[in-house]
Order: sequence, then structure tokens, then C-alpha cells
Amino acid sequence: MAQNEFPNLQRAVARFATIAALFIVVAGIGGGCMTTSIRSGEGAVKYSVFGGTDLEKQYGEGLQIHAPWVTLIRYDLRVQEQLEDIDALSSNGLQIGMDASIRWRPLPGDIPQLHTSYGTDYYRKLVQPELRSAVREIVGQYVPEELYSSRRAELQTQIFDRVAAAVSSQFVQVDAILIRDISLPDQIRGAIENKLKEEQEAERYQFTIQKERLEAERKAIEATGQAEYQRIITASLSNQFLKFKGIEATQLLANSPNSKTVIIGAGGDGLPVILGNQ
Repeated sequence: MAQNEFPNLQRAVARFATIAALFIVVAGIGGGCMTTSIRSGEGAVKYSVFGGTDLEKQYGEGLQIHAPWVTLIRYDLRVQEQLEDIDALSSNGLQIGMDASIRWRPLPGDIPQLHTSYGTDYYRKLVQPELRSAVREIVGQYVPEELYSSRRAELQTQIFDRVAAAVSSQFVQVDAILIRDISLPDQIRGAIENKLKEEQEAERYQFTIQKERLEAERKAIEATGQAEYQRIITASLSNQFLKFKGIEATQLLANSPNSKTVIIGAGGDGLPVILGNQ
């Protein structure tokens, strides 16, 4: 059996290979350390191929360093808004088109649970179906006239309460639902507008009638007062009173500087007759 002529060389090569292998492993691990930047208003969920989703820890904003087998899934924690175009049927079977805007955000401390339940596409899987279902169910309780005018705010409140209650237990918070537009068939819209116009005209007519009635009452009260005043004055004008006032007038005229002639007792009812130059 041939002996190894270069044992030192072989040992050196083996040692070098071992060191190189360790260097490659360390470099691979060190170089494989990954970073994920969590932007402002975001949070992140940790997922590991060895341990799955970490339900106990949530990552905040900033630069996060993690192993290559770990993935950080980012979630936007700010208020988000989506406009939905939804078709529904009213209580009498007419098709109603509605533009509804919903504002929502994931609950900050529950995104690991949200991730395991619905994933990053949770709006399409959770929020959107609940919104559409609530709109169709609640719109079906109204007639088009109510949706178009008087009960629109009530409709909006009912939809919000329904959706907010449904998603709050699923780690999502709904901040607002706004009904931006309601579309009705042209004939129905025209009929509703004519009806509203007629109601406004009827209210204006009733107001005019009430105004005229109050004016008539005012005039009647005024006439009654004048009649009572005339009755009192007439009752107080006795012959003795008139004679007394005539004597007072005669005295005032007699004392005036104007030249005059006073004939005592020559007038009607025994009052004096006054003849003057002026």
C-alpha cells in the first residue's frame, strides 16, 4: 500500500476546505439576513417557514432585520376609503343604483389574527361583501320616494350600523359609510320630482290661506274696536255736554283779539251766535 507522500499538504487542504465551508455557511447566513422597511402608518406580521405566523408579536415602523426564512407582511393601518357601485331592489321591486363610500382600517393590535383569518386581501373577502349585503337588505325595506328624499340619512345610518357591527368582531373598524348618489329610473325620478313639487305648492298655498285668515281676524278685531270706540263716544255726547262745550268755545272766542259780535242765545239749542270780521 502506497504511503501518502504529502500528509501535511493533504491536512492543509482539508483544513482549508473546512474553513472555506464554514466561511461559506456563515457568509451565507450573514449575507442572507434580510431587512424589511415598515413605512409610516404601517404594521407588519411575522411569518416563518418553521413556525408559521407569530400571533403574539406585531412589528412597527422602521427598518426590521430578520432571518431569510422569515417574511414580514406589511399592513396599512391608516384610514382607507373605497367607492362602491351597488345595485339593489326597493320594496316594490324597482332597481336602485347606489354609490356608497366606505372608510375603514384594520384594528392595530389585531393584524396577526386578521392575517391568519383573511390575509392582505381582507377588504375583498370581508368588508366588501358585508357592505353589499347590508345595502341590498336595507334598501329592500324602502320605496324609491323614501330613498330619494326624506329617509336617505336614516338609510345611511342603518347601513353603517350593520356593517360596523359585522366587521368589528373580525379585527376591522369601520369609521364611516357615506351615500354619495342614488340612481333611479328616469320615469320614477320624474314622478318623484313632480310629486315633491306639488307638495311644495300645496304647502305654499296652505301658508297663504293661513296668512289671509290671520289678516281677516286682525281686521275684524280692529273693526270691533272702532265700533266700540264710536259707541262709547256717542253715548257720552249728551245735550248738556254739547252745550257745556259750546259755552267753553264761546268764552275762548270772546277772549281772542279778533273783532267779533256775539249774540247770546240766538243759535240752535240756545248756543250763542258769533259774527266776526275774520
